[in-house]
Amino acid sequence: MKKIIVLTLLGALPTGVFAQHENHQPKVDTSMTAVKPKSPKMTAMAMIGTNHIHIEYGSPSVRGRNIWNGLVAYNQVWSSGAHKATWIDFGQDIMVEGKVIPKGKYGFFTIPDKETWTLILSKAWDMHLADDYKQENDIIRIKVKPIKSDKLVEALVYEVLPTMANEGKIKLSWEFLSVEFPFKNR
Repeated sequence: MKKIIVLTLLGALPTGVFAQHENHQPKVDTSMTAVKPKSPKMTAMAMIGTNHIHIEYGSPSVRGRNIWNGLVAYNQVWSSGAHKATWIDFGQDIMVEGKVIPKGKYGFFTIPDKETWTLILSKAWDMHLADDYKQENDIIRIKVKPIKSDKLVEALVYEVLPTMANEGKIKLSWEFLSVEFPFKNR
C-alpha cells in the first residue's frame, strides 16, 4: 500500500523537479579540442634605446603552398600578414632613409616582386587586409632587395632587432625570403 501511495505522489509531482537547470550542467572542456587558427594574431616588440616598437600582425603558414607570386601576388599591395593589416607603433620619432617618421601607429604594407620589394608605412593602419589602402596615405616608401635563405620559415614572423644603441631594423621573414629596413631613433 505504501508503494502505491509513493508512486502516486511521485506521479503527481511536476517532471521538472528532477531535471537539472541548463546552467547547472557540467561544462565540457573544449580547450584541448579547440581548433587553432591557421593565421593567429601575433606581436613583435622590443626596446631600441628608449623607443618602444610594437608590431601586430596575422601570421599565416606556408602549409605546402606557393607563396611568392602565388598566394601573395607580385606587384600588388599586400597587407604583409593575414586578416587585418599589419601595423607598427613607434613610441618615439624615428628616421628612415633621412626622413623623420613621427611617433605613432602606421600600417605596414609591401609590394613584393622577384627582384625588389617596396616597403610602405601608411597613415591608415586600421583596415581589413589592404582593402582600403590608398597611396596618398603613404608616409614613406622604401625599396629593398629580398634576402633569400635555405631555411624554411613556416609561419610569417616579424622581428624588431637592435643594431646599435639607438638604431635597429624591422624584419619580416616567411617561406625562404625576408625583407628588412633600418631606422634610427630621433
